[in-house]
Amino acid sequence: MRLVKNNFLAYKLLNSSFTGLSIGILFSIYEPLSPIVYSAGGMVLAGLMILVALFYEKLLNATSFFAITMVVEFVMLAVIYGFFILGYGLTSALLVYCGYQLTFVFGGYLVRAETLVANDKDLLSKIDVLKQVGYLVGLGLSFLYYLGVEKYFEIDNPKMQVILLHYVLMALQSLVFMLALYSFKKDADGAQA
Repeated sequence: MRLVKNNFLAYKLLNSSFTGLSIGILFSIYEPLSPIVYSAGGMVLAGLMILVALFYEKLLNATSFFAITMVVEFVMLAVIYGFFILGYGLTSALLVYCGYQLTFVFGGYLVRAETLVANDKDLLSKIDVLKQVGYLVGLGLSFLYYLGVEKYFEIDNPKMQVILLHYVLMALQSLVFMLALYSFKKDADGAQA
């Protein structure tokens, strides 16, 4: 496996835009959760991150990086669909929380693997710049979205705002998933990096 650089750069930009756009929804969605969930979830997260780190020797390669990237992006897409199916409530809050936590388990790994797989200082610089640009774009779009739905559409109910935003997130995450898929190409000789 190898990176398709332009596709990967577009993927990183839109992936970070998704993060920036979605960050505000969590405060509303997590409302039904007890604070103890965050403590327990944090402990589980830390334990699982240690477990993943113990397998870096086997996981730090392009094939694993591709597979784990695809799992993480699929989980985010499934969480959005799950939210639509379940609606607001404790079950959907737990689904979203667990989905995000699962993706965070691989966060450290993905950053380290990205550095090894990209293996080019110029490319790594572009990746990091696009991550931050994407995050800023997502945050800006989030700000404009909430301002617009309140001012122009007079939707001031935070739950309705979050539900409507999920349609945008579903479309964006679908694009992110497809870009992730096309950001990797099997080597012509079949060798694994």
